[in-house]
This record gives sequence, structure tokens and C-alpha cells, in this order.
Amino acid sequence: MNKPIHRITRAMLAATLFVSAGAIHAEERFITVASTTSTENSGLFDTLLPQFQEASGIEVRVVAVGTGKAIKMAESGDADVLFVHHKPSEEKFVADGFGVERFDVMYNDFIIVGPGADPAGVRGAGVNEALQKIAENGSVFASRGDDSGTHKKERSLWSAAGVEPGGEWYRETGSGMGATLNVASGVGGYALTDRATWLKFANKGDMAIVVEGDPVLFNQYGVILVNPAKHAHVKVDDGQAFVDWLVSDAGQQAIDAYRLEGQQAFFANAGG
Repeated sequence: MNKPIHRITRAMLAATLFVSAGAIHAEERFITVASTTSTENSGLFDTLLPQFQEASGIEVRVVAVGTGKAIKMAESGDADVLFVHHKPSEEKFVADGFGVERFDVMYNDFIIVGPGADPAGVRGAGVNEALQKIAENGSVFASRGDDSGTHKKERSLWSAAGVEPGGEWYRETGSGMGATLNVASGVGGYALTDRATWLKFANKGDMAIVVEGDPVLFNQYGVILVNPAKHAHVKVDDGQAFVDWLVSDAGQQAIDAYRLEGQQAFFANAGG
């Protein structure tokens, strides 16, 4: 007589456990961050995010794409936080009402890399002279061509040098930085890259840094909470917690401590 009751009790218990497990899963705290590829490909997030999660209990899920795509993603409400490296676009993002406030987080620099033989003879030159020589020589230049922060920077550098790149020597990959560096390495060409991605890049072959140190190669990163007035589902408290941690002493020290090949990859500058 008791067996049917036992079966019902077991079924009720299983259902309760299922509902409880679902509730626990639903209560998981996470935010989505739309970010540039360099923060991901350099390995920086592998260091920062576990530290933030341990301090806050909040998981960060990163979608790493070019800056242009990351901004569009945030504009569409598909991210809680935007973390990229093209300040004019970031300021426009806020001015257009998509972001709450922009904060400086860190910087490094861009470099031009090329074959060790340096067929265009640009080693040690300033950026303007280097780009002019590459164009005059017809040496292959591999461009991301993807509206990323690096691509936006590259286009501005060509413009400042008075060169409109194009033709057979100018190869737009439409790909990320790693793939673009692979193209440059494979054809003995030049490319613009951020230093952190270059340090992490494993397929250097005979490629080397040929232009660096020009002040115009400064590379600033900023972070912005997506505006909940545009997208009500934005996780304001947890997203702001991530922004606050990045610019806090703990976050800034974690950024400064990150090394690649013994070199500091990013320099914290939330304090100005």
C-alpha cells in the first residue's frame, strides 16, 4: 500500500531538486563585456578576470572582436560593458547616449613590424616617413581592414602621412590581429600591431619591430558601462562593479603586473 506513496514522494523530491538547481543556475552572477581582441589575445583577461571574480563573485564573459564590432554590439544592448581602444569612437558612444561614462584604464603602444631584411628601409624612421617609404617601394603591407581600433589607427596614420593605400601591395585581410600578422609573416610584409599582441604572437619568423617610439603610436584603452536608459536589461550594478574594479588600486596593480616575455604589456593610467 505504501509503494505508490513512496513513488510520489520520490517524484516530488526530484522535482524540488530540479527546480532548486534551476534557481541556483538562474542566480549565477555574470556580465558580458564587449572588448577588443588585444585584451583577449594578449592573455591579459586570463590574469585579470579570475582576480575580479574572486573579489566580487561576478563572472565576466568576454566577446572579443574588433573595436568597431564591439561598439555596435554594445549599441545593440548585447553587452553590459564596453572595453576598447579608440577614444574618439568611445567618446561618440557616450555622447550618443549609449554609454554612461568613459574611463581611462591603461595604455600601451602600436608598432610597425616587418621582415628583418627591411626592403623598404624604414627601420628607425618616424611613422610618416616609414609609411611613405613602404608605399613608394611597393612593399606588401597587411592591414586588418576590419574597422577595429588598430585598423582605425592605421587609417589615420596613412592619412597623416599623405598616402592613400591601395593596389596589389596593400592587403586587407578582414581578420583579427593574429591572422593579419600571419599574412605579413607569410609574404614578407609589414603590419601595424599593438605591442601586447606582438609579444604574444608565436609565428614571428624573421619579422621584427622596425618602427616604434613615435608619440603618434600611443594606444589608450577605455571602459564604459552601457547605458540602461537605452537598454533596461543592462546589469548596472555588476557592470559598474567591473568598471570600478578596473580603475581601483587592485585592478590597476593587476594590469601593471602583467608581463609578456618579461616585458610590461600594459600600463595602468586610470589616475591620469
